[in-house]
Amino acid sequence: MKHVSHPMSPLEWAMLFGLSLVWGGSFFFVAIAVTELPPMTIALARVGGAALILLLVLRFLGIKMPRSKTVWLAFLGMGLINNVIPFSLIFWAQTELASGVASILNAMTPIFTVIAAHFLTQDEQMSRGRIAGVVLGFTGVFILMGGGVGMEGKLLPHLAILGAGISYAFASIFGKRFARLGVPPLATATGQVCASTMILVPVVMTLDQPWLLPLPSAHVVWALTGLTVLSTAFAYFLYFRILSTAGATNLALVTFIIPPSAILLGVMVLGEVLSWNQIAGLAVIGAGLAAIDGRIFGLWRR
Repeated sequence: MKHVSHPMSPLEWAMLFGLSLVWGGSFFFVAIAVTELPPMTIALARVGGAALILLLVLRFLGIKMPRSKTVWLAFLGMGLINNVIPFSLIFWAQTELASGVASILNAMTPIFTVIAAHFLTQDEQMSRGRIAGVVLGFTGVFILMGGGVGMEGKLLPHLAILGAGISYAFASIFGKRFARLGVPPLATATGQVCASTMILVPVVMTLDQPWLLPLPSAHVVWALTGLTVLSTAFAYFLYFRILSTAGATNLALVTFIIPPSAILLGVMVLGEVLSWNQIAGLAVIGAGLAAIDGRIFGLWRR
């Protein structure tokens, strides 16, 4: 796995923008699906469908899934904090929030990751740039939420998205163990969505009882298909392809592009409108991400 940054080729840039579009599109697809389906049922459809697709891909590529009990316990942990918890929180929050706002708040994930890594790892301590990024990130959230004014009924959905970002942050640190366990990246992706499916099946059957729900309309079925095939299975393919050719540092640039992709889809297709404070919050959070990334400020100093 590469960690050194180098100039990306046009193909790598195209894949990066493609990844931002399909990940940003997940907020768009969910905004459609939650109009007719419960959030946890949507989460199960996403991970269950992606698990089937990725298992077929592994079989085609001749990659075998590990059978070690230790690895599968790690899959269960990863599935819980990287899929089950954040998906459930985000999908529930999107019953109240616009998809663009959800994507902006979700952009706090790298900032939460920096904080978690500082306290939980030995080799990723805070630098001045990262501290500045954290401060800017939380300032951006405060601006986006209007300082808490007029948040009646909206505070919990905002906090749910932030909670999902915290869960993702712990998952990014927890996920490092799979390399030490010798699990191929695509098998890790497959294992965690399989484990997520196993966790969600009994929960959804007990709480949502999907067999009692009305049949979803055609546009909701298409949204679920896009969420599963494009925003999960295909996104994992692009993610690991970029990671292997361009490296983790360049891959991190996708964080900057996901909110604009989600906002563009929400405004053009769903007719969403962002307020001035939400746009300003996005700009400040973006500045925080740039401070953490360091490259833009490094170019400016040079």
